[in-house]
Amino acid sequence: MSTSIYPMTFDPVLKEKIWGGQKLNAIFSKGTSATAKVGESWEIADLKEGQSTVKNGALAGKSLHEAIVANPEGLLGTKVHDVFGPHFPLLIKFIDAASDLSIQVHPTDETSPTGVGKTEMWYIMQADEGAKLTVGFNQKITKEEYDERIDNLTIEEVMDQHVVNEGDAFFINAGRIHAIGGGVLLAEIQQTSDVTYRVYDYNRKDDDGNLRDLHVKESREVLDFETTQDFKLDYDRSVTNKPQVVKHHTYFKTEWVNLTEAYEVSRKDSFTIIIVVSGALEFSDGSTTGNLSAGETLLIPAANEAVSLKADSCEILEVYL
Repeated sequence: MSTSIYPMTFDPVLKEKIWGGQKLNAIFSKGTSATAKVGESWEIADLKEGQSTVKNGALAGKSLHEAIVANPEGLLGTKVHDVFGPHFPLLIKFIDAASDLSIQVHPTDETSPTGVGKTEMWYIMQADEGAKLTVGFNQKITKEEYDERIDNLTIEEVMDQHVVNEGDAFFINAGRIHAIGGGVLLAEIQQTSDVTYRVYDYNRKDDDGNLRDLHVKESREVLDFETTQDFKLDYDRSVTNKPQVVKHHTYFKTEWVNLTEAYEVSRKDSFTIIIVVSGALEFSDGSTTGNLSAGETLLIPAANEAVSLKADSCEILEVYL
């Protein structure tokens, strides 16, 4: 087995945000300051705006992209490499919204200026009582009404809001208007893209007293104005030690597993990401071993021999292509 092929952990890329809070530090020990407004922790990232750094093993200190270049097909899997080349196709992050995020929308592959859209899903890791997500419209509106409501600050009236609890999951296809409400801590699985069109930001000012830029024209061209209700994801949380499909999609496949005993991961045609959403586990491929707690992630290369996960009580998201 190549020295570039083993289960990898990473140092996250922390992003301070105007709406960020302290939960990522308080709950998951991410960050160095109890007062920093850390809104995002990029766990596995291969973007110029942020590169994860390998934390363990022979590649420690290398970026995720350097790890891929060292053995592209071995890490990504042949079929993934054939489509994406030496680039990691997903961005895995945790988001702490101490206050409401802007109402926003992401483009599709076809409408994105980079050629890569942003389809994503959310898994709620913790939510304050009454915390909400905004997903989609609650009624049919036209582009003309959309423009009017942006101008007269009433766009929120036609947004569909949902009170959330730990374990809830939502699928946000590119083109769907959305916002994460204050009090929500979630894991986000998305295409490797950071293109966001900000629709409405509550006339909120940044630390310098300036209003943040809006992208009303761009958003109008990519918005899906349909009122489909297919975004809330259902899966069986009563099953143990057997993967439950949360969302299988072109851009990612996500399964939830409640571990109470040993569990093996072996997937030759794609990498696998393990996101620990509660509890703790031990992992081993026979030579590389380690421990993960809630709020930590593991990247298992496609060419890795079977990796064993051991836990008494641990919930994970298993993500692959």
